[in-house]
Amino acid sequence: MFDVAADVYGRFMGRYSEPLAEQFVDWVGVQPGQRALDVGSGPGAVAARLVDRLGPAAVSAVDPSTPFLTALRARLPGLDVQSGTAEHLPFPDAFFDHSLAQLVVHFMRDPAAGLSEMARVTRPGGSVSACVWDFVGGRAPLSTFWRAVTDLDPAARTEDELPGARSGDLERLLEGADLLAIRSAELVVRVRHPSFEAWWEPYTHGVGPAGEYVAALGEPGRDELRERCRQLLPPAPFDLEATAWAASGLV
Repeated sequence: MFDVAADVYGRFMGRYSEPLAEQFVDWVGVQPGQRALDVGSGPGAVAARLVDRLGPAAVSAVDPSTPFLTALRARLPGLDVQSGTAEHLPFPDAFFDHSLAQLVVHFMRDPAAGLSEMARVTRPGGSVSACVWDFVGGRAPLSTFWRAVTDLDPAARTEDELPGARSGDLERLLEGADLLAIRSAELVVRVRHPSFEAWWEPYTHGVGPAGEYVAALGEPGRDELRERCRQLLPPAPFDLEATAWAASGLV
């Protein structure tokens, strides 16, 4: 699902996740002199912001995708980059001041275990934070795509039922990991798309559930879906606004 080249992922989701990361790290409250972990780092949207604030020696990143790890090492030389999953973090107890997971909880095999692991590697008083797009509310970057899919295929499985995709999900998951003083917010990004083709093309590379759905269609189905998306979107160039749920708790 995410075993793709970093530049392909960047064209698909990086156009949204990069500006989101700036807001997310600000909202978490990462300060110079602290140590932070980026869980499910991908090509490094959050890690890059953490390095800007803390320096590479104070930041670690972990992801299971080899192409993403390769790209991250090239993007941020000197960063501690580890292969692994949220459910089995390769770090000692109470090592970080902040552990962050951007657009990852809904893809964890076991979100409760993943957030508990993030709490384990975070010091007492430190924070565990996550954010996920508002799929259920129709405010995710992919919401127009999934609306087009369900218009044509009402039985299609979308991302609405994934953990964290609705209001209150992340808070409940953090409570289940025994985190304290949980707070939440909505983070909003706005991205310009110069043409419909620039918006559509990244969906054709098999990235994530949306890309997998497109890849499984025959050519007539892809053409029909593309044209339905075109009907739902404004004339180009157009801006899309996307909202993510964010939640954070203290260890």
